[in-house]
Amino acid sequence: MTPEDADLRKAIEPVICYPVETLPAPDMALYEAAREGLVKREELRVEPREAACFRVPKGHFFRIRSIEGPQVGDLNLFNTQDLSERFYSGKTRALHGTHITTGERMWSGFPYLRPMATVTHDTLNWYGIDPFGGSVHDVIGTRCDPYTHNLLTSGKQYHHCCHSNLSRAVAEELGMTPREAEAYVHDVLNVFMCTGFTRDTGQYFMKASPVRPGDYIEFFAEIDLLGALSACPGGDCSSEHSSDVAACHPLLVEVFEPREGALDGWVPPQVNRYDRSHGV
Repeated sequence: MTPEDADLRKAIEPVICYPVETLPAPDMALYEAAREGLVKREELRVEPREAACFRVPKGHFFRIRSIEGPQVGDLNLFNTQDLSERFYSGKTRALHGTHITTGERMWSGFPYLRPMATVTHDTLNWYGIDPFGGSVHDVIGTRCDPYTHNLLTSGKQYHHCCHSNLSRAVAEELGMTPREAEAYVHDVLNVFMCTGFTRDTGQYFMKASPVRPGDYIEFFAEIDLLGALSACPGGDCSSEHSSDVAACHPLLVEVFEPREGALDGWVPPQVNRYDRSHGV
């Protein structure tokens, strides 16, 4: 039964859970200056429906670029020195919102909770939020995976979901079996993916990504990073994912070193200062 004061209860205004006014802010002016004169040190092509790993030293920049056609990618990040420190999409979402862009950060999980990478440039930041509530570069989707695919297709096996792609890439990079590496694969930043929640049912939706060849998102590595990127089997995610039907394209990862002295005064962020006593 609907209570008499239902409308009043619904009309209560929301409160932002994590006001970010006191959140340590990146020095975007320093990063912008450091972007001048970048020298490309390496690049990596990630083939369609596959994944690959790359490494970025702290204080360097890296870009994920569309090169042949509209394509989304699923990104995992690890601390190269300690693989237990990895990207935490849930807290990133709680701090910055459902999608991230220039000036926002990818945060690591507990007990570290520090910025791993800062978005320094995004050629799709013009997109904003569309009339459907969609936006680009989401931290709400988990990654397409063979387990959900199996449930939704009455038991079919599919091995090129992003979860499996990332598992194979991490396994190859670290000398593990895919089953061992799978435990390290975590929720992703959906690079270039255009997503949101339906207004009527609250369901997660995807739509054709606005990305085009030449578009890129650029990050500053706050710590030494191991990245794993999957070129999603959904292509631009305009119709479906986890299949061989969608048109898919490669992605390019580029790693850049700033000129000498460009980051004078910058220091990597320290791990979270909570004492971990948990009240005991």
